[in-house]
Amino acid sequence: MRHLYTIALRLALPFILLRLWWRGRREPGYREHVQERFGIFLSEKTDNALWVHAVSVGEARAAAPLVRALKGLLPDHTVVMTCTTAAGRETLNQVYGESVLAAFLPYDYPESVQGFLERFRPRLGVLMETELWPNLLAQCERYAVPVVLANARMSEKSARGYRRWRALMAPGIRSLAAVCAQSEADAGRLRALGAPRVEVTGNLKFDAALDAAQLAAGREWKARLGRQVLLLASTREGEERILLDQVREAAFLIVVVPRHPQRFDEVARWADARRSRNDVPNEKTRIYLGDTMGEMAFYYAACDVAVIGGSFLPLGGQNLIEALAAGAPVVVGPSMFNFAEATRLALDAGAAIQAPDVASAIRQAAELISDRKKRDEMARAGKKLCEAHRGATAKHLEVCQKLIR
Repeated sequence: MRHLYTIALRLALPFILLRLWWRGRREPGYREHVQERFGIFLSEKTDNALWVHAVSVGEARAAAPLVRALKGLLPDHTVVMTCTTAAGRETLNQVYGESVLAAFLPYDYPESVQGFLERFRPRLGVLMETELWPNLLAQCERYAVPVVLANARMSEKSARGYRRWRALMAPGIRSLAAVCAQSEADAGRLRALGAPRVEVTGNLKFDAALDAAQLAAGREWKARLGRQVLLLASTREGEERILLDQVREAAFLIVVVPRHPQRFDEVARWADARRSRNDVPNEKTRIYLGDTMGEMAFYYAACDVAVIGGSFLPLGGQNLIEALAAGAPVVVGPSMFNFAEATRLALDAGAAIQAPDVASAIRQAAELISDRKKRDEMARAGKKLCEAHRGATAKHLEVCQKLIR
């Protein structure tokens, strides 16, 4: 089955390259380091590497506590971090700087993956969340590279897809050296798919430390503003319009932060001011565009209530843990299957509210903005929840340490 998959992948190469070029129109990073996507790397060879793959922005940030722990455990090793998206690579440079070697993960061609493994010879591979590629896992097994699926999540929807392609995916899943699952539900689905040595280690995102300077800057910005703020956080394509339609007569300031930077200019048509231009909102500013990368801690600290995007269309939602850690009361929509466990915990703790639709979400957010006592209660509950669920990094490190030994 993997042979047929590889043939199909080879036939798709012209379309893959065309898509890469097309995406590069809006994000030039897709037209850079293209050779790495085919297993050709300009950096020096190493025999002492720890490899962490974080597909995009969220995974790159979530991996930070584990990467720091691995570097502390083995300071003489080079940490190679791979990603798939241009925004992910920018995040690697922003979060880790020169402390890691950043690269694009090769496309899943056997020879491309082979080029990567022969260049870096990793002692350990860590794949964040759900990055399971048949040829990648097969080549790791061939080169005796133990692979950990870290911070692993598996929604019921994703599990159905893997079951549909069991003949292709099962060998790679069985080859995993270990799986660190976010929750019992994730662990159960992964075991059912054939994953060995599955442990429930919790969510690394609870261990991520927020930038104290950004938090302070956000609070200062809010104090100077002198207005209440509703944050539409990590919105996805199609959500801004339906959300903004519900707040036309709002007295508070609406801050919109799109999930993907290539959409900043698109969303700017609704905005009266933009952070990237250092615009200062005044009493006449209705909609403010948060068009900067890596500043979510600032935006969460600057808001009264955060509405989490990706949850009002069937997209599975976006990470709400950072908002909780910053003390922002959270409202989410009906689609949060990618963050099901964190959402459940937040709802049970009273730190978040889940609305069935856009109109209800905006109505409940507006009610919260008018209710200082309720906001304070939710803020305390969110911070307490994050504190209670820290510790995933130590559990992940223990698993990795055993494999390295």
